[in-house]
Amino acid sequence: MKSALLVIDVQRILTEGRHAAYAVEGVIARINALARKARAAAAPVIFVQHETKGDEMRHGTPPWQLSPALEVQPGDHHVRKTATDSFHRTTLQALLDHLGVTRLVICGLQSDFCVDTTTRRALALGYPVILVADAHSTVDNGILSAQQIIAHHGHTLSNIDSFDVQAVLQPAADVGFAA
Repeated sequence: MKSALLVIDVQRILTEGRHAAYAVEGVIARINALARKARAAAAPVIFVQHETKGDEMRHGTPPWQLSPALEVQPGDHHVRKTATDSFHRTTLQALLDHLGVTRLVICGLQSDFCVDTTTRRALALGYPVILVADAHSTVDNGILSAQQIIAHHGHTLSNIDSFDVQAVLQPAADVGFAA
């Protein structure tokens, strides 16, 4: 089973200032460690970036850029998206097919939006998923704390059993990329 690391929306607007996700520095450190493991195993590393037509996340603007704390390498792949679903009207499915990927390791931002929607879509498309328990995050939403949201989505996504495949919740230290 060939795995790919899918890093969702770890962009400046979500990692700095008032929109910064909960404990984002540690999340990024774990993502970097995962990316190093993936590259060492010749597994693709794919960075997904959300964009809007407005100024807040317009393609190419400083807030749209990946966090400078991420360790991005020239051989990594990049996918642009405009919806919470990383597959919706993007090149992701074609890229995964081209690379022969059959399993996704998902991490990034935000747990309750793009990580959730992309994980559900990946399952619906037949990809087994490892959801990295300590490498996705979000912000408080006025009802729940970020910690509660992260825990809730990890629990919910790893208990969906209506597809032929499942999401397994796993800490970054336990994730492997061997074929």
